[in-house]
Amino acid sequence: MSRKIRVIVVDDSALVRSLLAEIINRQTDMECIGSANDPLIAREMIRDLNPDVITLDVEMPHMDGIDFLGRLMRLRPMPVLMISTLTERGAEVTLRALELGAIDFVAKPRVGVANGLQELASQIVEKIRVAAVAHVRRLPAARAAVGPAMAGASAVVEKSALASSLLGRVSTEKIIAVGASTGGTEAIKEVLTHLPADCPGIVITQHMPPGFTTSFAARLNSLCLITVKEAVQGERILPGHAYIAPGGKHFSIARSGANYVAVVDDAPPVNRHKPSVEVLFKSVASCAGRNAFGIMLTGMGADGAAAMREMKDAGSYNLVQDEASCIVFGMPREAIAHGAADEVLPLQQIAPTLLTKLRSGADQVHHRI
Repeated sequence: MSRKIRVIVVDDSALVRSLLAEIINRQTDMECIGSANDPLIAREMIRDLNPDVITLDVEMPHMDGIDFLGRLMRLRPMPVLMISTLTERGAEVTLRALELGAIDFVAKPRVGVANGLQELASQIVEKIRVAAVAHVRRLPAARAAVGPAMAGASAVVEKSALASSLLGRVSTEKIIAVGASTGGTEAIKEVLTHLPADCPGIVITQHMPPGFTTSFAARLNSLCLITVKEAVQGERILPGHAYIAPGGKHFSIARSGANYVAVVDDAPPVNRHKPSVEVLFKSVASCAGRNAFGIMLTGMGADGAAAMREMKDAGSYNLVQDEASCIVFGMPREAIAHGAADEVLPLQQIAPTLLTKLRSGADQVHHRI
C-alpha cells in the first residue's frame, strides 16, 4: 500500500479541529497527524512531523493566517489548503492566500459549522488529495512583503507600456475563452495582466463557489488594463473586457446579431462543476468557430477537455498550459489527450503567444483593406 497523506490541521476553533481531524481520519488514504490552535504551535509541529499537507484557517486571533502562510511559503514551501469563511472579507483574504501560494480553499459556513463541514467532507478530502500532489513553489521574499494594494499599483505601472502597443483593428468577432480550476486564480492573473486595453472580449470559467467571484473580478480589475467583471445575464461581450463566470452559476455565450452576449443560468452541474468549463467552451465552439481562441490553464480533472476539442474542430486556435508551470496538470493534460491543443506553453508565454496570433490576424485584415 502507498503511504497515507499526512495532514496537520491549524484552526483556532477546537470544534473545527476536531471535525476536520475526524473527516480526514475516516479516509483510508490519509491521516491527521496533529492539530494546532495557533500558527506558532503549528510551526513547531510542521518542523517535527513533516506533514504532506496542512489545512489553515484564514482568520485567527493570535497570528494572522496570511502572515503565517507568507512566512511558510518563503521558508518551507508546502501544500496548504485554506479554510475560509463565506464573507466579503474572507473572500479577499482567501485570494491573497492563493497569491501567496496556497493550493486551494474550502469555504466553511459561518453558522451551523458542524453540519456544514460534514456536508463539505467529500470536497475537503478531494482537495487534500489534490494538494498532496500539487507543484508547490517557493515564494520570493519580495512577493511575500508586498500587500495586494501595492501589488496592484505596481502591476499597472509595469504593464502601462502595453497601452502603447495596442492591437489596432482586431475584429470584434474575435473572442478568447479561458478555463481553469486549482491554481487558476494566479494563472488567470498572469495572462490577463499582460493583455492590452483593446484586446478582444474574454470569457472565463474558473471553478469557484458563490461569494468569491465578485472579489476575484474586482481584484483582477484593479491589476489589469482591461476591464474585468462578473458576467451578467444578457450583457454584450465587449472588446477590452473580461467576464468571469459567477460562482455557482453556469456561463456560456450566444449570438445576438453580430454580437456575443452572456448567458448565465442555474442549470445542474456538468462534470460535477458549476460553473463548468465544458459549458462555456461548447458555446464558444458553436457561436464563434474560427474566430475563437481557447486557453486551458492549471486545474484538476477533465472539465472542458472534450469541448475544447470541439472548439478546435470548429476552427479555434487553442493554447494549453504546460505541466512544468501548472499547479495541477489535470485539465491541461486531458485537453492535450483529446487533441485539443495547438500549442502547449509555459504560463508566461501564453499571453505573448496570443498577442502575436492576434496581431498577425489584424495585419492580415489591414492588408486586405
